[in-house]
Amino acid sequence: MSQKILSIKQIKEDASRELEAAADIDAIQALSVRYLGRKGFVTLFLRNISTLPEDQRPYAGEKANELKSFLKQKFENKIEKLQAEAADAEKYNSIDVTLPGRKGDQGTLHPITIIGNKICDIFLRIGFDIAEGPEIETDYYNFEALNIPKDHPARDMQDTFYTVNNLVLRTHTSPIQARVMEKVKPPVKIIAPGKVYRCDSDITHTPMFHQVEGLVVDKNISFADLKGVLTVFIHQIFDKDTKMRFRPSFFPFTEPSAEVDISCVICRGKGCRICSNTGWIEILGSGMVHPAVFENVGYNPEKYTGFAFGMGIERIAMLKYGVDDIRKFFENDIRFIGQF
Repeated sequence: MSQKILSIKQIKEDASRELEAAADIDAIQALSVRYLGRKGFVTLFLRNISTLPEDQRPYAGEKANELKSFLKQKFENKIEKLQAEAADAEKYNSIDVTLPGRKGDQGTLHPITIIGNKICDIFLRIGFDIAEGPEIETDYYNFEALNIPKDHPARDMQDTFYTVNNLVLRTHTSPIQARVMEKVKPPVKIIAPGKVYRCDSDITHTPMFHQVEGLVVDKNISFADLKGVLTVFIHQIFDKDTKMRFRPSFFPFTEPSAEVDISCVICRGKGCRICSNTGWIEILGSGMVHPAVFENVGYNPEKYTGFAFGMGIERIAMLKYGVDDIRKFFENDIRFIGQF
């Protein structure tokens, strides 16, 4: 029994309807054979074009070839869709939805950031404001405004990174104090945290490190006020059992000047390797602001007095956490940083 020859329109409608109903790849492949195979409806139509009137043959051939391409693409698209759905189903079925969820890894603050924040919080609670300034500083603000002229021997105390046009990488955050005093009339009560730079590198020094410096200026400020503020700070950052002492020292921007020591937080003053068996550890420098600094920023030294202090955040962190090599803070070893 010969197969009925269908029209182009009828073939397209029947194939589209049957393809829509096809539920699996085998059914689609069977439809492909039914319509596009050697004995399929499209092939049969093409073979019988010669029976049409001569003027209709080119048009009929063109439409039959278009239908053949159309159906071939439709069958391929449907097969690809079913294959993708099967892959998704297999992937879903391979997941045990009863398992507990996995928590994502969370980062932690760097120990230097932790200690820096704690230091700032302590001083904020006792009324200080935070001031900031440029890390690339002029020679004037880094040295001369702080009573360190070009020929001053104190410049040898700081191994400075010099750049061009009389600019330096700041060796301390003290220039911020000078900049603030130029703009603000007393009273002044600020801390200046930030990065500083010096040509130095060993187990207790790095070319870049962090400092916090403080400044208080007003009428009748005395050394007793300095001792009171630093005592509160030491007891807050360590504990109330930590003792402190002041030793005479020299800084060109303060007079008198003093180094501040604390009882060793490791041995509690009994003597150990960390404190060289002295029971004391140097922690910061301080002093009363030198009158020459006040004159440089336009303050009347006969009317105002003040005190300043400065400390390295890395040094505080090393003592707080018992770290014996400052370079560990910058090696980015996750095993080290993750402890904090």
